[in-house]
Amino acid sequence: MNSRKRILIVDDEQINLDFFDVMLSKLGFVVEKAVNGVAALEKLERFLPDLIILDNIMPKMSGWELTKILKKDPKFREIPVVMLSALDDVKNKVSAFEMGVDDYITKPFNFSEVLARIRAVLRNQELFRQIKVRESRLILAEELGVDMKANLVSFSKSLDELDAVIDQVSSAGEGINESTLPRLLEAIREKTDLVRKAVAGLDTRIERTISEWESLKQHEIGIQALEQQMRKSPHQETD
Repeated sequence: MNSRKRILIVDDEQINLDFFDVMLSKLGFVVEKAVNGVAALEKLERFLPDLIILDNIMPKMSGWELTKILKKDPKFREIPVVMLSALDDVKNKVSAFEMGVDDYITKPFNFSEVLARIRAVLRNQELFRQIKVRESRLILAEELGVDMKANLVSFSKSLDELDAVIDQVSSAGEGINESTLPRLLEAIREKTDLVRKAVAGLDTRIERTISEWESLKQHEIGIQALEQQMRKSPHQETD
């Protein structure tokens, strides 16, 4: 991964918490631990992880119950969940995936397999995030295009009206009297002011879009780099 990923381990067995803490920390992950679902919710108020490894059978609040809460909360529902379980039947696996769990690993587990699955989930999460970034940029471009089209129509109308006033001045020539000339000049000023305001508004809109575009671009990974991440071997260590 390009940066140190944060992982929250939720398990009521201290030996599992310590094992994952040691192994994942050695591989460059930032690890936090919680002994049950209630403790995990408290931890999430201070520590927003990139992924949660969650035991499903725990006291106070089970992994199932915690997952349901997380998937209903806008702050946490995008965090991927890897569930560890002693329940190996298909019904429990299907139920977990339907709740929004990203992967389901049965006990006893092999750490190399768990690590590979963690990295696969994180890579998929990054892919979805990049898709969202690109979608947001496309939306900004489309909105700017609509605004520019509307402004161009307004410009064209104002310029047509300005041309009409100028034609009046030209056709009148030296025959313009003192009462007519100020009215025509005021009409010209009004039209030019409208055009200037429209241009200034469009300029502000473009600057805002560029700023938002650049902000999104800072969080974007190039297609080649993203492909390399997706193809990265699960046995490679994190950066």
